[in-house]
Amino acid sequence: MFDHKLLLTFVTVADTGSFTAASERLHSTQSTVSQQISRLEEGVRAVLLDRSARPVSLTPTGERLIGYARRILALQREAELLLTDPAGTRTIKLGVPDDLVTACMSAEFARFIAAFPEVRLDVTTGLSRELAQRFREGACDVVIVKEPQAQADARVSFPEPLVWVEAARRAAPWPDPLPLVAFPPGGLYRDQMIDLIEAAGRRWYLAFTGNSLMSVLRAVEAGLGLAILPRGTIGGYAVRECTALTPPAPMTLSVYAWEQDAVTRALLSGVIAQVTRDRTGEAG
Repeated sequence: MFDHKLLLTFVTVADTGSFTAASERLHSTQSTVSQQISRLEEGVRAVLLDRSARPVSLTPTGERLIGYARRILALQREAELLLTDPAGTRTIKLGVPDDLVTACMSAEFARFIAAFPEVRLDVTTGLSRELAQRFREGACDVVIVKEPQAQADARVSFPEPLVWVEAARRAAPWPDPLPLVAFPPGGLYRDQMIDLIEAAGRRWYLAFTGNSLMSVLRAVEAGLGLAILPRGTIGGYAVRECTALTPPAPMTLSVYAWEQDAVTRALLSGVIAQVTRDRTGEAG
């Protein structure tokens, strides 16, 4: 039987890469964190963390245990919430990138809620990297994220074609340096834009930074600069694909979920089908 506190300490050290940082996050002392990790290692009869590495890294045994530790902690939180809810309502926390929440996707959420009235669907939007971290920490039950390639535990993944976009009415060539329209730091498209332009030996500057897909598309539409976006998101805006630059490699849309029960499968089935329809332009 795994001790909840020991697993929480193990996951926190793995996430922070430091016994000191873990102790600060857990409001504990470094010696206590070290003792708890030692107790867990004694229990499993194996070394879980490479203490000589900087940052501290997982051993092969630690790599095998970390996923289970996250799931155990997430299930315990879910059980605590269930038992404190007099109605016995179950909550599913879903994390998705902002551009996936179309009108049709919102309608799909509504259909799921109508079909499973005993379930509370808690949807959060955010950057893929942040959502992936929240999932690994057990703060989300299901996430759809964009990443260079899917991880081994992805339920399903499919390519997300990306394109350079510019204002549809633009006639003049782009100046040097190139003006870019981007999401905030940490956004995958932002990094890819900068990498491609610098690899081509071009200069650039950020002309506009937007927190939502709509704000980025409106800025491109107005002619403020170039952007990399999923091809399936640009319909309905006065923008066009720009072929003057090196085409970006496709991103991967990956779906992750802790549980595989019938309710979670129903949610995933509807959401994945709607993503496919939105990206291909099929009628829903």
